[in-house]
Amino acid sequence: MTPAAGPTEADTCRDFVVPKLEAAGWDGKFKEQFPITDGRIIPTRRGHRRADERLRADYVLEREPGFPLAVVEAKRLYKIAAHGLQQGKRYAELLDVPFTYATNGNEIVEHDYDTGLDRIVAEFPTPDELWSRFRAWKGLADDPVATDLVLPFNRSLRNADGTVKEPRYYQTTAINRIVQAVLSGDKRVLVTMATGTGKTFVALQVVWKLWSSSWKGAARKPRILYLADRNILVDQPISREFRPVFGDAVWKVQGTARTSREIYFALYQALTGTSDEPSLFHDYPEDFFDLVIVDECHRGSARDESTWRNILEHFSPAAQLGMTATPLRDDNVDTYNYFGDPVLEYSLARGIEDGFLAPYRVRRVVLSPDAHGWAPEPGQLDRYGREIPQDLYRTRDFERVVSLLARTEAAARHLTEYLKRTDRFAKTIVFCVDSEHAEQMRMALNNANADLTRQHPDYVVRIVSDEGDIGRMHLGNFIDTEAETPVIATTSKLLSTGVDAPTVRNIVLFKPIGSMVEFKQIIGRGTRLYPDDDKLSFEIIDYSAATALFGDPEFDGPPESVAVDEVDDEGAVVTPPVTAAEEPAEFDEEEPEEEVTERAHRKFYVEDGDALVTVEGFYLPDVETGKLRLVEYRDYIADTVRALFPSTKDLRGKWSSRAGREDVREALARRGIDLREAAERLDLTEADPLDLLVHVAWNEPITTRRDRARRARDAEFLDHFVPAAREILEELLDKYAEHGIEQLDDLSVLRVPPLSEHGTVVEIAGLFGGHEELRDAVRQLEDNLYAA
Repeated sequence: MTPAAGPTEADTCRDFVVPKLEAAGWDGKFKEQFPITDGRIIPTRRGHRRADERLRADYVLEREPGFPLAVVEAKRLYKIAAHGLQQGKRYAELLDVPFTYATNGNEIVEHDYDTGLDRIVAEFPTPDELWSRFRAWKGLADDPVATDLVLPFNRSLRNADGTVKEPRYYQTTAINRIVQAVLSGDKRVLVTMATGTGKTFVALQVVWKLWSSSWKGAARKPRILYLADRNILVDQPISREFRPVFGDAVWKVQGTARTSREIYFALYQALTGTSDEPSLFHDYPEDFFDLVIVDECHRGSARDESTWRNILEHFSPAAQLGMTATPLRDDNVDTYNYFGDPVLEYSLARGIEDGFLAPYRVRRVVLSPDAHGWAPEPGQLDRYGREIPQDLYRTRDFERVVSLLARTEAAARHLTEYLKRTDRFAKTIVFCVDSEHAEQMRMALNNANADLTRQHPDYVVRIVSDEGDIGRMHLGNFIDTEAETPVIATTSKLLSTGVDAPTVRNIVLFKPIGSMVEFKQIIGRGTRLYPDDDKLSFEIIDYSAATALFGDPEFDGPPESVAVDEVDDEGAVVTPPVTAAEEPAEFDEEEPEEEVTERAHRKFYVEDGDALVTVEGFYLPDVETGKLRLVEYRDYIADTVRALFPSTKDLRGKWSSRAGREDVREALARRGIDLREAAERLDLTEADPLDLLVHVAWNEPITTRRDRARRARDAEFLDHFVPAAREILEELLDKYAEHGIEQLDDLSVLRVPPLSEHGTVVEIAGLFGGHEELRDAVRQLEDNLYAA
């Protein structure tokens, strides 16, 4: 038997691998084609697609459903058994299991992470044998901890399509590591997971497993306290995850120390009280709670001087689980000192690569006051008649020392024009310096979009703590995936963390950001996927050089460096202005209204003057390195095309077929280039995409679609068709000249006037001798369009 005639991989699995697994006792204890990642999202001409690199293990062996022990990779019968070992080891590391098996159906190779050895084995180990070896690797004795650790997940929650919400691979690892730590007596546990990767779902499953365990014996269920510092961080987990699973066992602490429930949610502020009120947490005995979950724990709860720290110390007998989205840095070192090293870290970069988070592009916009600085005229007075001190004010000063209304209005106009070009109902968050600045930006955006605000009064709103119930109402509508408005939300800090708004497509930065922790939290507002609304990527629009933080070597997203260039009137690169990223600024939590009012006496308000967009930089992540680079758009396209296609001949040859054109579009899309956008940005909307690319990349004379259509119309091949058929082809050329080659790629255009006036598609095909002959004629037409 030659290899070509041998059994397929599927045959090998069915006839050899599965029988061997069943013979070893794994019947009903393994899963086939186990999904691990979803595959990175790649923008395409028609929207988005998943990369082919989505990971699936051939088989995963489980102790109980949701508790993996080993990975099995199978290859065709005639291949070397160890051929799948490296692949299987990669999967095993992701699934946090110590055993990998590779087999060709006859031979089995085992890799054991506990010993580091590879060996050939005669058969698969039994479930009990593998479980015993797994416990040894994990340091688990055969006791209640091991028994409780494999308890099943809760399966009550559903995805949007009605399927059971199963933990992803990294969530499974996080849940099991946390549960093992708590059951083993660890008092402080930390998990670091990027925004949008499901920390709350992990917390829910941890609580469920502990509830189902023998941790506190049969007499009672464990008592849990879930702490956060904002209502939205409490209310969303209650309504979306915990109450649907635990029902009336869930209670939100407000005003009194109720003790008759098991799962308590509370704001730090509600437990610590005010200077005039006693601290409510003292009304609970120190040993009342068995587990304290601290959401967004990087936000100060672990600082020695924090009043919130008193809560954690009061409940020190309880196990304490900290959850954060930010890896260790100078500004959150207290968190790591308190909770210790995380049991799991899952980064933004990993989430994007796995296809669980949305990829993004960055658009840097430099306004004239930011580019050159702003200085008052000698003796210039502000709105309140105060003389403005002579100085050259920079980005870091705007809205903190000097408030330039013209600058805010310029940003509002630019953002409005951007939304007009893309989608005016794309959910957008604008992060401003403070709540007052957020109101100025709200008003400027409202006025810039007067055509929409007449019909939709809440098209743009301010969502800050000052707004009280109105702000909470707007927030509820903004994050509601079914609500059309509000579309634009201006804010300061309130929306920077914890808010689950999966339909957000634009993150706008209109303030300097000196904290990497805050920067990551803000970026995280856009990373959630929402396929039901085709939200699979998002844009970052930066007016304040905040994205300079992408240059931080510790930033864990795909962009890792940024260079900012500004071109002067002579075309020379000049030194960019100092930004807050270069001179880090400290920002307080969102300020109450009275503090902003008090500070108004220190800020100078300038209502006259002009502000313009001087530079609009375009940043794209390099497809190989992931590093974000500032590009001059035209040069970037030229460099990319030449890198993909060594010559115009290569590009033209690829473009000449429909499949080839789709390959070119997708190759460019993977590098952030959309051909429609390129035509608009380069003012070449009349050109065929092929001509646009060769013009930009090799400086060839530009050819319009009408030029190509005219040459094709003069071609001799049209003379071979009867007059009625030729008329059809010439009208297709007209459609191409007006709208582009897509008109020929999709023959549904035959159902649209004027072509539909020739009859039905069947009748039109009859003019050519049939459907196949019609398709062949259109292919010839395309060949003639691209003949030169």
